Amino acid sequence: MELRQLRYYVAIVDHGSLSKAAVVLHIAQPALTQQLRQLEDELGVQLLHRSAQGMLSTDAGKIFYEHALAILKQVADARSAVTQSTERPSGSVTLGLPHSISGALALPLLTAVRAQYPEITLQLTEEITGNLSEQLKSGRINLAVLFDDGQLGGFATTALVEEELRFISASQPAGQASPAAPGTASGSNESEQSLTLAEALQNTLILPSPLQGVRPRIDSVARQAGLSLPHVIEINSIAILKSALLAHLGATILPAAPVLDELKRGSMRSQRIEQPAISRTVVLCASKNIPLTNAAEAIRKLVQQVSIQLCTDQLWPGATVLA
Repeated sequence: MELRQLRYYVAIVDHGSLSKAAVVLHIAQPALTQQLRQLEDELGVQLLHRSAQGMLSTDAGKIFYEHALAILKQVADARSAVTQSTERPSGSVTLGLPHSISGALALPLLTAVRAQYPEITLQLTEEITGNLSEQLKSGRINLAVLFDDGQLGGFATTALVEEELRFISASQPAGQASPAAPGTASGSNESEQSLTLAEALQNTLILPSPLQGVRPRIDSVARQAGLSLPHVIEINSIAILKSALLAHLGATILPAAPVLDELKRGSMRSQRIEQPAISRTVVLCASKNIPLTNAAEAIRKLVQQVSIQLCTDQLWPGATVLA
């Protein structure tokens, strides 16, 4: 198996046809077809099949595609690591961000990279946390922002912030007064409203599935308090979750950052959760087995710096810097 065969296969999958891939790769289509057949013969499986939509991956082909991407990225990183300067790091770095973090961190980080490291190409990928963990393990991404749930022993971690989780719901339609939070007098400042965790869990909650995002932390704190989540709608997309909130299908428990625009517009309201409060530890992770390039190490330090600055400037709501 040769690296060029991996590149050829990835190009065919990405472009959906042999002819288009051949043009991009500057190779004759018969030669490309021959390389694909040799690869399939060596693996002993069919990777692609023709359809009305073009060349589609088989189940084995989908698995091989993910490994091919990871291998090609590690080769590119290895080449970059021995050629780039520590004073002027350059090259490509891929950072994975969970949906609930990207709203706070993505744009400030891109701005900082452009100002401090113009020769680094930062590629941001937004995924659910389970996908990010797998991509980091396989080497498809260099770094990932994850949440410390006690299961990150396989990664090199750098603590970033402790982020408060709040009870978030849609505001009442125009002409209807928003109900006061339990234990809070009507007319109090909304930012001062609070409710207990037991009161929050009495509502229909729109949350990610048990293995994603904030859900493991919520389940853990509720279990320790002797509470359960009786009414849950599971949605793993932040965009769909927000639409469900605005449709008054339920409330949620999230950090404020993903819904900051809605809170500012007044279409949503947030309340502090007490007895007990809930927070999550946000950490930056790298593989213990795959060395960081100089560019990736520069981005790792920059993520720390940007996180500290956002908290100092109170631009990351509910977040407190961790030493």
